[in-house]
Amino acid sequence: MRKSRLILRYGARRVDCPRCGVRVEAVPWAEPWARVRRALSNAAACLARELSWQGTARQYGLNWKTVAGIVKRAVRYGLRNRKRPPVHGIGMDEVSRRKGQVYLTVVYDLKRRVLLWVGEDRTEEAVKKFFTEEMGRRRCCTLQVVCMDMWAGYANLVREHAPQGQILFDRFHIVKHLQEAIDEVRRCEMRRLMGQEKVTFKSTRWLLLKNPWNLTGEQKERLSTLLRWNTPIVRAYYLKESFQLFWEYRQPQRAQDHLRKWMSSAMRSRLEPFKKFVRMLRSHLDGILPWTKLRLSNGAVEGMNNKIKSISHRSFGFRSVQYFIAAIYHCCARLPLPSEC
Repeated sequence: MRKSRLILRYGARRVDCPRCGVRVEAVPWAEPWARVRRALSNAAACLARELSWQGTARQYGLNWKTVAGIVKRAVRYGLRNRKRPPVHGIGMDEVSRRKGQVYLTVVYDLKRRVLLWVGEDRTEEAVKKFFTEEMGRRRCCTLQVVCMDMWAGYANLVREHAPQGQILFDRFHIVKHLQEAIDEVRRCEMRRLMGQEKVTFKSTRWLLLKNPWNLTGEQKERLSTLLRWNTPIVRAYYLKESFQLFWEYRQPQRAQDHLRKWMSSAMRSRLEPFKKFVRMLRSHLDGILPWTKLRLSNGAVEGMNNKIKSISHRSFGFRSVQYFIAAIYHCCARLPLPSEC
């Protein structure tokens, strides 16, 4: 079937009002100052959630800047008209925007599993806008749990704007620090080992970091061979596996007793990376121990971060942070489109 292209030319009336100034007539088929009809705009906005802006522009014979304008208008409409129910549990995390330690901050509703807010930076001043502008004083009072990494800036803002909310440090980030400790022990020992010991422990990084139930039969066999050696690497592995038992406890007192015994053992292990990890735990116990009752993590936020990275990759990056934030809202926040209302 042959496609036909329809071009509408219409001279909108201009009115010079003595009170309001010059006003242009509104037309029923397009938004003010838009370059495409409302129906095409809605269709392009829907497709832009699946494709890059350039791919959407090619599909409809548009310029990518026109698609960018369509998406930004759709996001503005969606943010004005989206539902805003009470928020009880949120997850806060950062996602890399480009090379050079440049981050965006994302806030996620852990109960509804939807993106709430995106900030241009990871500083306290940037994230403060979420509590003051997006949430407001009344909605901040409904927060019960805030799951985050151990960056002090997030905790300071929660204590200031939502003091009733329980701070919970994310399990994923704690385990990440633990794995970094065991990997640092392994690297230090590999530089020291000689002969057969070095051959035995070569290429064991992922073997030591994996959970035992995820090991294949061959990997279990090799791990049992490694554990016969009495080396700092083996001590580090046993400490890692012993710490992981903390996540299974449901009684706060037993969990606290286990963690304190583990920290004492780690401090006596003569492994400096684990001593550093223990010092970090001791300064954040008030946000770690509530895990036994709350059982929340930022796993959903990490999954959304992967989606955000895929949005950037399929577009080969964005020229400005405003474009990137608009694309994130458009694809991750489940905002209503004008055609849906």
